[in-house]
Amino acid sequence: MSVQVKAAKMAEGELKDIPYKELVSPVTPRTEEKGMIKNEINPAASTSSAALTLETAPVDQHISPSPMLSPNPAKMPQASAMKRTDPQQNGGESFVNRDGTVAEAPRMKKIQFADQKQEFNKRPTKIGRRSLSRSISQSSTDSYSSAASYTDSSDDETSPRDKQQKNSKGSGDFCIKNIKQADFGRREIEIAEQEMPALMALRKRAQGEKPLAGAKVVGCTHITAQTAVLMETLSALGAQCRWAACNIYSTQNEVAAALAEGGFSVFAWKGESEDDFWWCIDRCVNLETWQPNMIMDDGGDLTHWIYKKYPHMFQKIKGIVEESVTGVHRLYQLSKAGKLCVPAMNVNDSVTKQKFDNLYCCRESILDGLKRTTDVMFGGKQAVVCGYGEVGKGCCAALKAMGSIVYVTEIDPICALQACMDGFRLVKLTEVIRQVDIVITCTGNKNVVVRDNLDRMKSGCIVCNMGHSNTEIDVASLRTPELTWERVRSQVDHIIWPDGKRIVLLAEGRLLNLSCSTVPTFVLSITATTQALALIELYNAPEGRYKQDVYLLPKKMDEYVASLHLPTFDAHLTELSDEQAKYLGLNKNGPFKPNYYRY
Repeated sequence: MSVQVKAAKMAEGELKDIPYKELVSPVTPRTEEKGMIKNEINPAASTSSAALTLETAPVDQHISPSPMLSPNPAKMPQASAMKRTDPQQNGGESFVNRDGTVAEAPRMKKIQFADQKQEFNKRPTKIGRRSLSRSISQSSTDSYSSAASYTDSSDDETSPRDKQQKNSKGSGDFCIKNIKQADFGRREIEIAEQEMPALMALRKRAQGEKPLAGAKVVGCTHITAQTAVLMETLSALGAQCRWAACNIYSTQNEVAAALAEGGFSVFAWKGESEDDFWWCIDRCVNLETWQPNMIMDDGGDLTHWIYKKYPHMFQKIKGIVEESVTGVHRLYQLSKAGKLCVPAMNVNDSVTKQKFDNLYCCRESILDGLKRTTDVMFGGKQAVVCGYGEVGKGCCAALKAMGSIVYVTEIDPICALQACMDGFRLVKLTEVIRQVDIVITCTGNKNVVVRDNLDRMKSGCIVCNMGHSNTEIDVASLRTPELTWERVRSQVDHIIWPDGKRIVLLAEGRLLNLSCSTVPTFVLSITATTQALALIELYNAPEGRYKQDVYLLPKKMDEYVASLHLPTFDAHLTELSDEQAKYLGLNKNGPFKPNYYRY
């Protein structure tokens, strides 16, 4: 066989026609009897480079096997009429002798190693008769980051709403993807517990007392391993919980399964439709035998749903705990209109939430989300960050540290001046939209990036959102007949214009870090502890302490949350002397800053 033809055969996609020893490093095989590696690729669907090479070969050029590869003529199989194939049509499975006869190509002895055989056998049996090329394409479409389920299967297209599932105790008061994933989720929760010291400390301190005894908490937050630690902590504190997801992409299915197995009423799965989203919230709330008396919300959707469908429930609800910019904005609107029926705690603007979850968390998770979805290299890329609040500050700091050229858009002159002093160029979006490689929104507003901006972006621009709401990018304007949507990875869409230009849209404009990656557990420990203390405060507050208004967490509790996390760093606080405390006019035990202090 000539070197040209042999090289062409090596390029062909069918493993069965290539000596395995030429693909891997030589290893002494345990057996040579099971020599063939099963090939699942459909040969009819593949176009081999060998076929292309043979088609361009001169007509009078006869092809004969190399002496090194010639088999023993006595053992060579007879070429039957059924097995003869045209090398020009089938990638060269036969060869032509000099006398013009056609004979089958020699079958080389294939080697299969024990560990490789085991890997092939581990493939999911549900693939069935599908070709390997199909299964690879499907798995890449449905592959999730570590923020998603390990065992999600694209083959199971049945909606969780149509399934009848029960946990090991016989309870079916939940709706999740697959209860069989509970063991995976339990391991995720146990790992998260190691990075959430404050919540674990609250559990220990609550062994003798139950500050949330009698509390019935209905929640709508991201359902992740960290949220599971919070829910189990609330349960340890005496509360009953029913939970839905605040984001259709952020649910970790295996964690939801672990919670359902543990007896929690959870209604969430990754990839819910809009209708599923509201159905899950309704299932949490609308139960004849269970009436919530506390709300824990993230984005205000749960609060909005109760106001819209079940306003009478507010007669028994003691308070609302809200942790997002969008949700807090809705609460202040209700308060201003005189429609807020119960006290509400603004967790988002507490120092421990805003500085740590919004700033330090986003400083790490923005890079994580972008890397996992696009594999982009940041050095030298031009990025524009819309909004220089705490989230924007974190995103800008991370991108700058990676060598990106960062622009900032802002409406607030104080935040704008901060951006300038931090070394970023303040621009209007329209000034840089044609040249930037990455667009990140983190304002909490709506229509920050509109269709006109999207039309003017250069091809390959990455567009994503780090704010809670999915309204910052006008995704609806992209769902038009002239634009083509192409799903290339889980939560990664290419939007293609008629001229061939394409932009890369992540998570359909929803929260990038929790939809496409994960958030550092330690930071979420700070936020979750703040939420738990806010619930305890509102639930146990004497009547009259809180009016029907929106409140910040008391400064003393903010400091307490921070102090619970200091032992992780082996940190040692300095204590004021009596003289120093008197000089400053402070209590030695805090709070140490007035409410108007800006950290």
